[in-house]
Amino acid sequence: MKRLLKYFNVYVFSGSIFLIILFLNACKQTDKTSEEISNVQIDLDIYRFDREFAAASPGSIPDLKSKYPYLFPSQFPDSIWIAKLTDTIQVELSDEVEKAFGDFEEETNDLESLFQHITYYFPKFKTPKVVTVTSDVRYNDRVILADTLLMLGLDNYLGADHHFYKSIQRYIAAGLDKQYLTSDVASAIAKKVLKYPRNRSFLSRMVYYGKELYIKDKVLPSISDAQKIGYTLEEMEWSMNNEEQIWRYFVEKELLYSTDAKLDRRFLDPAPFSKFQLELDSESPGRLGRYMGWQIVKAFMEKNNLTLKQLLNLPADEIFKKSNYKPRK
Repeated sequence: MKRLLKYFNVYVFSGSIFLIILFLNACKQTDKTSEEISNVQIDLDIYRFDREFAAASPGSIPDLKSKYPYLFPSQFPDSIWIAKLTDTIQVELSDEVEKAFGDFEEETNDLESLFQHITYYFPKFKTPKVVTVTSDVRYNDRVILADTLLMLGLDNYLGADHHFYKSIQRYIAAGLDKQYLTSDVASAIAKKVLKYPRNRSFLSRMVYYGKELYIKDKVLPSISDAQKIGYTLEEMEWSMNNEEQIWRYFVEKELLYSTDAKLDRRFLDPAPFSKFQLELDSESPGRLGRYMGWQIVKAFMEKNNLTLKQLLNLPADEIFKKSNYKPRK
C-alpha cells in the first residue's frame, strides 16, 4: 500500500510539473506576441473636426470645406453651416463632447493599440484616417468605416444617463458610453474581414457573431468581456451564471439548425432582453445567441491550433463539431 501511494504521489507530482511547464510556455508565447505587437509600426492620424468646427468662424468655413469635403454636401450653401455655428443644440453638443473627451489622449492610445493588434493579425489592413465629429446623436451611425476613413460620432458616447439620451430606449442608451468606443470600432473592422454566412441556420449566425467577438479577444485584450459584447457587468454575470440553462433551451427546442428568421430578433439582434418566452426573459440581456456563439468559438480555438485568419474561413458546423463545447455550470 505504501508503495502504491508512493507511485501515486510521484504521478501527481509529475502531472503538476507538466501542467506548470505548459503554463509557463503559454506565458512565454503570450509575452512574445505582446512584444511583437507593441513593435508594429502604424501611422495613426486623428483629426478633431468636432473641435475645429466648434472653434470656427463664418470666415473659416471655406477652409473647413476644403479640408473635409466629405462632411459638407455640395447641395447645401455656406449659410447652413454658418447658422449651425451658433445653433443652440450644436453648441451644447460640442460643449458636452469637450467635457467628456477633452484632448482625446486616452482614446488615442486605445485606438493606437487596437490598430497595432489588427495590423499584426491582418498585415494587409491599412490604418484609416480617424475623424471625430458630432452627429446630432445618430447612434446607429456612431462609427462609420469607409475604405481608409473612420468617422466617430463622439456625441454618441456621453454616458447612458446623459440628458441627450432621455428619449432613447434604455437598452440602446446603455451602449452610448465611451467605454464601448474601441469595441464599436473593432466591430466595424471585423465586419470588413468577416463574411456573413450564406447558411441560414441559427448556428451559422451564432458562430458568425462568435467570430466577431473572438476577433475582439485578440485585438482588444485589455478591455473586459462585457465591453466587447456591449453588456453591463451585471448582464455579463447573468449570462455566465445561466450558460448551461441557455444551452439546454437551444438544444431541447432544436434551434441550432433552425432557419426561422424570428430567432434573430429573439436572440441575436439588439434588444432589451432575449426572448425565451419564459418568466426569466425580463432578467436576461439581449443578444444571448451572440454570447453562446462566442463560447463555441472560444472552445474550438482552445482545442485547435489555428491562426485567427484560418478560423474566419471555417464553416460554423465544422467549428461547432470540433469545439466539443460544454457550457459552464
